[in-house]
Amino acid sequence: MRFVINGIGIAGPTLAYWLRRSGHDVLLIEQAPAIRTGGYVIDFWGVGYDVAEKMGLLPRIHQLGYRVRDVRFVDARGRRTGGFSAGVFERMTNGRFTSLRRSDLSRVIHDMLDGQVEVVLGDSITAIDERPDAVHVRFEQAPPREVDVVIGADGLHSRVREIAFGGVPSLETPLGYHVAAFEIEGYRPRDELVYVSHGVAGKQISRFALRDDKTLFLFLFRDQYLADLGAWRERDRKQVLARVFAEVGWECPQILAALSSVDDLYFDSVSQIRLPQWTSGRTALVGDAAACVSLLAGEGTGLAMAEAYTLAAMLRSCGEYRAAFGRYQDLLMPLVRRKQDSAFKLASTFVPKTALGVMFRNTVTRLLGMPILADYLVGRDLRDDFQLPEVTW
Repeated sequence: MRFVINGIGIAGPTLAYWLRRSGHDVLLIEQAPAIRTGGYVIDFWGVGYDVAEKMGLLPRIHQLGYRVRDVRFVDARGRRTGGFSAGVFERMTNGRFTSLRRSDLSRVIHDMLDGQVEVVLGDSITAIDERPDAVHVRFEQAPPREVDVVIGADGLHSRVREIAFGGVPSLETPLGYHVAAFEIEGYRPRDELVYVSHGVAGKQISRFALRDDKTLFLFLFRDQYLADLGAWRERDRKQVLARVFAEVGWECPQILAALSSVDDLYFDSVSQIRLPQWTSGRTALVGDAAACVSLLAGEGTGLAMAEAYTLAAMLRSCGEYRAAFGRYQDLLMPLVRRKQDSAFKLASTFVPKTALGVMFRNTVTRLLGMPILADYLVGRDLRDDFQLPEVTW
């Protein structure tokens, strides 16, 4: 069949890889003028790790990844107030766990395509006109095409979802936070393989030392601070961060000073996408476009790969898109719903509203050094309880 996939992040290239294994023709289209860089570091385990293994990606992922040793919470003077050894994740996943830049993982998957898939950058789908035997697709730049199936793999703010599912605003469920991330070179101090965080009521800033003398910074703050600032525009994002984190203390003054010269700033809401179904006619959604679990769930990237693999597997085993779409949803929706519900429940404790809540969170994290308590507190969220479908490719 002929497929067009909107979005070259994680789910899109993964799906394209497996569709090509079945001999389908695939067009990958991406609105950005180049493969995206930057973003933030993600933890990678579970079903996504299993898909990466099937693709032969693990050696390269381990080469690019980081074996984080410690997660450390500090006060305004840099003194440890909480945290835990990251070995708890290694133990609970039997060593099948690493951390890496999301953009690095995207690049690794894209490189696996090795020219086997047509790729168009700087363009996007603008209209989907379904006909009895095909879909007429229009683009911002390229001439229209007739395809058999359209795939939306274009993230939280999916254009394909907006077109095919009517753009109902209630599909996006805000979790009450905004996130921002950027990298700079030469920042000091550095704590190798340690994720260092400082938080106050409703705000948290973290740093992680990357290779090549780079440091990643991650900001999380409650939406109420945006409301307090009144109207803001995209070009004011640096000013938003400067005002929200002005009185947070710790290393914030020098971090905010470094932000002023940064060109690549990631900034977005922390939200989930909740749909009653992931398909409409000949259009299907994968990854965050279908069911963003949010940054707070910690496994969105892996789930995106699992969704892409499962959809391709069902298309291969069913041989007909309608049946494949139904099996795809039936298999994965229960797992994704559990992950979404878990993240929704944990949202209020991720960046606590009060100073007392921050203190309580830091205290609880110290208990993760005890295996029984660690399994109770985070073990359930690390276990996927899902077996990838076995298909002969």
